Amino acid sequence: MAAVRSQEPFALLRDIEFRSQQKALGLPQKIEVRRTWSGIGFRLGDQQLVSPTDEVLEILKYPPLTRVPSALSWVKGIANIRGSLVPVMDLKAFLGEEPVKLQRESRVLVIQQGGFTSGLLVDEVLGMRHFFEEERSDQLPAVSTNLATYLNGAFKQGNTVWGIFDMRNLAKSTRFMEVASRG
Repeated sequence: MAAVRSQEPFALLRDIEFRSQQKALGLPQKIEVRRTWSGIGFRLGDQQLVSPTDEVLEILKYPPLTRVPSALSWVKGIANIRGSLVPVMDLKAFLGEEPVKLQRESRVLVIQQGGFTSGLLVDEVLGMRHFFEEERSDQLPAVSTNLATYLNGAFKQGNTVWGIFDMRNLAKSTRFMEVASRG
């Protein structure tokens, strides 16, 4: 300590500066910021799809349903979800494919568009998915014509192509809104 006291004030300040720089953390590194897109991933058969998070209100296990007389076969029924009646549709059957086989992984995606709430039965929900904007592609995955109608591009991550399913487009569809059987 005696050696430090005998130094001139300027030399003492230089010594403090030197020791501070030796122990100081470096400045943050400049990082490239990449824009991301997030959505809810789900599976219909072998096809992996994703919808924007703001288009899916909630995700439910398959609820108890009340059958709707004279409804098309893809209308599974009406569910009472916390006091609100929500029609549940089999999305695969609506698209002209084999109906969803109810399993432990089966889920209902609840959507609300223009004051209309509906539940869509899917094979499985794959959770929140994040993509970089540069992974977006206008090239659609190989899917049926019925499904392609509701796709709005895709994301490609590695070998997996995720079709972007447009819930708003589905809810606006006249075919989706006409649930009564004509026979």
